[in-house]
Amino acid sequence: MLPASNANPATLPVDRRGLTALEWLNFFLADVQTGLGPFLAAYLAASGWNPERVGLTLTLGGVVTVVLQTPAGAIVDGSRRKRMVIALGTAALVAGAILFFASTRVMWVCVAQSLVGAAGPFLGPTVAAITLGMVGARGFSRQFGRNQSFNAAGNVITALLVAVVGHRFGIRWIFAVPVALAIPTFLALAAIPAKRIDYARSRGAETEEDGAAGKQAVHVSAVSAVFADRVLLAFFICACLFHLANAAMLPQLGELLSRQQVRNAAAFMSACIIVTQLVITCTAPLIAKLAARIGRRPLLLAGFGVLPVRGVLYTMAHGVAPLIAIQIFDGIANAIFGVVSILVIADRTAGTGRFNLMQGALATVVGIGAAFSTTVGGTLIQHASYRVSFLGLAGIALLAVALLWIAVPETLHSAQQAAGERRAA
Repeated sequence: MLPASNANPATLPVDRRGLTALEWLNFFLADVQTGLGPFLAAYLAASGWNPERVGLTLTLGGVVTVVLQTPAGAIVDGSRRKRMVIALGTAALVAGAILFFASTRVMWVCVAQSLVGAAGPFLGPTVAAITLGMVGARGFSRQFGRNQSFNAAGNVITALLVAVVGHRFGIRWIFAVPVALAIPTFLALAAIPAKRIDYARSRGAETEEDGAAGKQAVHVSAVSAVFADRVLLAFFICACLFHLANAAMLPQLGELLSRQQVRNAAAFMSACIIVTQLVITCTAPLIAKLAARIGRRPLLLAGFGVLPVRGVLYTMAHGVAPLIAIQIFDGIANAIFGVVSILVIADRTAGTGRFNLMQGALATVVGIGAAFSTTVGGTLIQHASYRVSFLGLAGIALLAVALLWIAVPETLHSAQQAAGERRAA
């Protein structure tokens, strides 16, 4: 039992200025991360790296991320200085971007990948924790949907900037973009009032009056009880398979084009990202509303279901325009997963005080899938072809859909039931 913070935002009026700063933090933080993600494969391929080597290097960052995800969630749960966590993570991303810019030697690329991989596990969970701490469980779905919309809009703007910079100055200069955009990220972070982030709410904990001390006490469930939730465990496996199929698809497209049109590679990747992120920008708030109205499961099945279709379409499309148009499916799948997966975690961890820990656990299995996706995809390309790789990834996506249908029930109305089961155990 831990003492809660003295400030109680639940009794204060909604801080619209603080929430606006939070939304812009999502926007600018996406700017920094986008400049380091999907473009790296194209950058390394244009520098003469073969697909298998690119895949192994991308996997390194994924492995670092996987190792840190769950511990990072626990650290975020316990941290009372969540803005500092985001500041340090952003600084690590900036350092990684500078190293990518400086050299494509294996050692420096690996160091940069390690920094980027170490920052990621802290950023997403901490932003979600701040959101929950500011608006509480009732306002979380709506605000998280708005966060995702701003995040996607930031990805669109960054993709445009990277396209312009890469075309005009060369693909190496794309890494100057996240460095420059870190400045407004820090400004937005500083504009979020620390006193509005309630410690107990930010970790999904129950509170009650401590009669002896006359203060609020935070009740936190045992880690073993939370990890015994079979619904969450089944969902984690589905999420791992989803990202095992999904993560390599866009980088593979970048590699394919880089070998044919090096100068246009960054512009093509930017166009793909813009289509995906525009879909997310337009649909994330609607998805959050639908998730509260019709439930989580129908949306998850739809999001998982479009992924195998996307993989097959990549093998049938010819020309740049059709390949870019296929990214509409990527936007649908990622919008649904990005919003609804966190709502599922919130449903199943309500009252446990382990919201961020389980966010970290989800990110761990997602990271495992994503890390091995690039290796699997790169190996299939090296020993077979791009077509075989896309079809293989589509087959994994079908398996994820089947498991989700069989093993994961609706979670919208299960929070109280899950809490009862944990108390009984």
